[in-house]
Amino acid sequence: MRVSIVLCFLILSLAVAVLAQNERYVKPVDEAKKDASFFAFREKLIAAAKKRDARYVLSVVDKNIKNGFGGNDGIAEFKKFWKLESASSRFWEEFLPVITGGGTFSGAGRGKLFFAPYSFSAFPDDLDAFTHSVIFGRNVNLRPAPETEAPVVAKLSYNIVEVLNAVKNKNDAEKDDWYEVRTFGGKKGFVKAEFVRSPIDYRAGFEKKNGVWKMTFFVAGD
Repeated sequence: MRVSIVLCFLILSLAVAVLAQNERYVKPVDEAKKDASFFAFREKLIAAAKKRDARYVLSVVDKNIKNGFGGNDGIAEFKKFWKLESASSRFWEEFLPVITGGGTFSGAGRGKLFFAPYSFSAFPDDLDAFTHSVIFGRNVNLRPAPETEAPVVAKLSYNIVEVLNAVKNKNDAEKDDWYEVRTFGGKKGFVKAEFVRSPIDYRAGFEKKNGVWKMTFFVAGD
């Protein structure tokens, strides 16, 4: 009997170890300091975004900025869509996680193009970006139910997860409050939506033109 219990324990331990090895991650990457001019530019842009300084943000938007995949590009459309001067503009809550979320320079013309956040620029090419997302943080609580009172069953850090379901915010039907996720190692449960980021959520590109950094795209989707 004792031998059987020990054997079962060993098999279970081996199974857990195998599952843990299957986990996949997108670890934070931030190459901004590789270009001193871009790093200084980004610091100023972050400070402006935190203050909701619409004038400064608009000053770094490229006149031909790509706004999406429907052809409505250019700074006039950017202003029309985001309404930065409005107190209800969603731009700030969408933009801050992007500009503060690290990123990478492009392989071609390194030091001239920067893509943010890292969850977009460092996401593996072999996974479906429509069904997989990244845990955007360290030691994020995984719970068995979409409730903050539910017990914590695991801590996730930068795991790639499959998004199974979304739970809407009770006060805003347009926002997701929780996501039911499953990791590659088999951990399953609910995570607050703010800590789950799709590689095709809003992302930005920055290009140095005539010695000046400009935001050349700010898009979501594919």
